[in-house]
Amino acid sequence: MFLTIDNLDGAGPREYTASLDATVAPTIERRLNRPSALRLTLVAETPVFIVPLSGSRIILGRADGTKLFTGYLTQEPAHEYLGWGERGPVYRYVIVAQGDEFILDRKRLPSRAPFIDRTAGAVLTQLAEDALPGAFDTSAVQDVVTLHSFSASPSRPWSAHAAELARLARAVWRAHDGALTFQPVGAVTHAIDESSSSFTPEGLRLSAAAPILNDVTVVGRVEPRPLVKDYFLGDGLTLRFQLSHTPFTRRNAVILEEEYKSGALDPLLWNVTDPASAFSISAGKLNVEGGAGADGATRLEFVEPIELGGALLLQHGEATFTAPTDAVLGGLYSASVSIATCFAGFRVTPSAGQSQIQALVNGVATGPAITTAAGHGYSLTTRLYATQPFRTQSLFHSSTHPAGSGRGGASLAAGVRVVLEVHDVDPASPGSLAAPSTVLYDAVIGAAPAYVTYAPVNALSAHCKLSFTRVARAVGTEIRSVIPAQSFRTRLVGPVAEGAECIVLESNELLFHSQYVPVANEEIVVRYRGRGRAQARVTDPASIAALARGTDDGVRAAAVRVLDPPPRTAADCENAALAVLDDSTQPARAGEYEVWSDILPGLTATDVFPGDAVTVNVPAQSANFSAIVREVDVEAVDLVNERCRYRIAFANDAAAPLGLTLADSPLRDLPEDALTISNAGTTFIADLPDAEITAITSTTVTIDAGVAPPPGGGFEVRRSDFGWGPENDRNLVGRFTTQSFTVTRVTRVVDFFVRQFDNSSPPRYSRYSTALHVDYPL
Repeated sequence: MFLTIDNLDGAGPREYTASLDATVAPTIERRLNRPSALRLTLVAETPVFIVPLSGSRIILGRADGTKLFTGYLTQEPAHEYLGWGERGPVYRYVIVAQGDEFILDRKRLPSRAPFIDRTAGAVLTQLAEDALPGAFDTSAVQDVVTLHSFSASPSRPWSAHAAELARLARAVWRAHDGALTFQPVGAVTHAIDESSSSFTPEGLRLSAAAPILNDVTVVGRVEPRPLVKDYFLGDGLTLRFQLSHTPFTRRNAVILEEEYKSGALDPLLWNVTDPASAFSISAGKLNVEGGAGADGATRLEFVEPIELGGALLLQHGEATFTAPTDAVLGGLYSASVSIATCFAGFRVTPSAGQSQIQALVNGVATGPAITTAAGHGYSLTTRLYATQPFRTQSLFHSSTHPAGSGRGGASLAAGVRVVLEVHDVDPASPGSLAAPSTVLYDAVIGAAPAYVTYAPVNALSAHCKLSFTRVARAVGTEIRSVIPAQSFRTRLVGPVAEGAECIVLESNELLFHSQYVPVANEEIVVRYRGRGRAQARVTDPASIAALARGTDDGVRAAAVRVLDPPPRTAADCENAALAVLDDSTQPARAGEYEVWSDILPGLTATDVFPGDAVTVNVPAQSANFSAIVREVDVEAVDLVNERCRYRIAFANDAAAPLGLTLADSPLRDLPEDALTISNAGTTFIADLPDAEITAITSTTVTIDAGVAPPPGGGFEVRRSDFGWGPENDRNLVGRFTTQSFTVTRVTRVVDFFVRQFDNSSPPRYSRYSTALHVDYPL
């Protein structure tokens, strides 16, 4: 075997093979999706021995060039005085090293926006480039799976992010010999077969590590529950209106905050295409002067896609125009940046020596136009309200649903209400700060794309300055009102200085700013999603029946939280429970195998790494199963003959899940109704997002369900959100077989909960109710 150490002093690698301590075998520790480690001792018998330094490059390998370990010393060697030898004092040095990921882990990752709709392999590669550009060969990094979102934190080392990516993708990563690999687990298979001439029976130890589960309740995060619509009536005085539910809001987060303070655009935030050198930064503003003249040729793009889910607030900055401008500002694009693919944005065109601003929707300029005035600032804002809080399901893996065929991950269709507004600020008129914004567009766009490219500037020939750019998730309440004999309009939510009209308080109150008090008989409709804990219970009847014995009914139940990947909805919890049952209904098997390197499993294998698969076929121990290698310890016992002793630890997913991080659930209120593995995902029919109240009198309320009733089914209305089904009439208002129907109202404040049901036996219902809350004078 050979050992080289490069102290990185310019002298290159030095040979240390002769100094290896023959009394202490070098040991390599390999752990699944964790940094590898090497420990060995050197004996210095000559005065010319050079003590390795912390951070030195170390390689241990075989004479044929196979490198068993490559990495770096993580600390100064500890030394021990052994006595006086023929050539002077003799010292022993203890060498501790970490694999090649060490040079990535010692770098601080930069702060960057969450990765959106990227493959796990692409994220891993990007993080390596962020930490140490060009240091590693990434040609062996596979995409594996697409992740809807992944957040990197500067407080965590690179290898911790790599481990999380591997868990989400049911994959394995390794940094070795200057290269990164990332691939699904089980790409290489080794055989431990009793019939093989190389089988070592005394080296095999097997165990059962976990009980079978066949009734699993998964508890996830707080999810969006009922589709709520609150109806209020203005009286010309009231500013506060109490919401009926606590609104669900995706974790409020600033996705992008750019103040244009530095001298150059940050490559961690922006992709810049600027052949005409139109972009520059000065005095805290982005200056755009000129452009290549062609659509999309000069553009500024945010590095990540934006998911059109929940509520979003995009502030494209206060724009000032120094000359007539031809551009798209604040554009959201369904494909590559061009006017034709613009889902929503602001089209700016020259007009009589000034510029005019008009809404651009689905590639077409539409609605009224505002002509700019010299010296004025124009705050451009886009508000988005999607009917789905999330546009992609979470993805879960198991041994039977590995990378590429995981459970979940489906795209969710949604319509999006788009509100494009302009706030005209005249520096010479302080009152313009509190003036209302002008809404250029306000409508729902159906079948909206799940992800869009955000380009604040697509300049054909622009002459303007932008003071800031901000993208954030907003409180998911859509507020609209209508004055009698007029049309509904969206009420703008936010500070009054930004041209907004109202805010939603933490006390679940809608508060209108004093200058925008609803007039008498103005109808107000507030749309949002309520909230509740996501959970689902799924059973495996075949497993239960197989285990039933006498008084034992065969049920093996548990309630667990899935920490990672996080189930964000009840549908996600169903998929997570199915993934748990994929493995937990099988016997848990784990074990260790100790073997010499010249008879490694499978005879032809030259090395074994965590993440490899192993098939165990040992009838004498009643063992016939597959597992994944979790740990490998390599002891270089015979340096001269290059023989190593391997300890290989393995387990199947029933013993140690690879794709899920589980914890006990502290909740007491667990669901009694259980789905089975055969009907999970098919138990519920569509919700009623378009159900609404169309008329309110002192004694009646007319409801339009928004869709025709299912054949043989109808709509069930209750006073509270429980007891759904034909066997319970306790809180029932009625069951209706027409799209529009009228119910009785007896109090000022009244609630109706609506679900549809079909003609199945038993009938299937919507998963979530539409909650219609009325607070009208009698």
